[in-house]
Amino acid sequence: MTVQDLSTLINRAERVLTQLEAWLPPAPPDIDWSAHAFRWRKRGSRGWLDAVQHVSSIHLEDLQHIERQKDIIDRNTRHFLNKKPANNVLMTGARGTGKSSLVKAMLAAYGDEGLRLIEVDKADMGDLGDIVDLVSTRSERFIIFCDDLSFEEGEAGYKALKSILDGSISASGENVLIYATSNRRHLMPEYMSENLGAKHQTDGEIHPGETVEEKISLSERFGLWLSFYPFKQDDYLDIVNYWLAEHGCSAADIAASRTEALQWTLERGSRSGRVARQFARDWAARHI
Repeated sequence: MTVQDLSTLINRAERVLTQLEAWLPPAPPDIDWSAHAFRWRKRGSRGWLDAVQHVSSIHLEDLQHIERQKDIIDRNTRHFLNKKPANNVLMTGARGTGKSSLVKAMLAAYGDEGLRLIEVDKADMGDLGDIVDLVSTRSERFIIFCDDLSFEEGEAGYKALKSILDGSISASGENVLIYATSNRRHLMPEYMSENLGAKHQTDGEIHPGETVEEKISLSERFGLWLSFYPFKQDDYLDIVNYWLAEHGCSAADIAASRTEALQWTLERGSRSGRVARQFARDWAARHI
């Protein structure tokens, strides 16, 4: 091969590489470990921890009428930070009652003490093992947060979560916990036909069918279950009043808001903390 042929071959190879680089996704950015919150991002088959620059801030005192749930998750999180035994947490129940806000409040309370939050979409639950490996050597304590979690039949993330929670040959990491919220207690849809698999024993005991057992087995791997319920009318109004005061409304304005606050929740079909805060924003903007 002549020098000219070799040069031509090298030039062709460089053009091919340039074309390939245009099709390949860029390398993931370096992780900013100084951040308190992260999102797991995917580009093709590559995943990375993307630092959240502006964290949604909410504090424990902002969450009203869920005192029992606040006390339990706060105690569990403090145990985790102090390297004591702690449990993964599943929060289920009514919409807008403070499930995800409670997790964010933990970050606000303990972010300066080394707590970190990683938000993972349901579609990326299959990457949990990679995330655990990525943070395993860090000194911080990481909560992997899965909001509005539920699975359909056959989804890959179901088995990944099940393995991380309990049952895999590899440990989930002593510096990682999973906090998940869901409107489904068992995280998967339940059908009437599944009850046909139940067995009635001669001694009167009823044994669920295999399909039901499989669905229950995932939620049972969470050490703590916290249930959230729709608020009573007086509780809803208390939350409205709290947020109106936070927005600078006077006592007279707060008292005058009652009728509209009740009409607002009737129109929305829900008495929840989220609805109360949305009304308070609207009322305060119109009356301050």
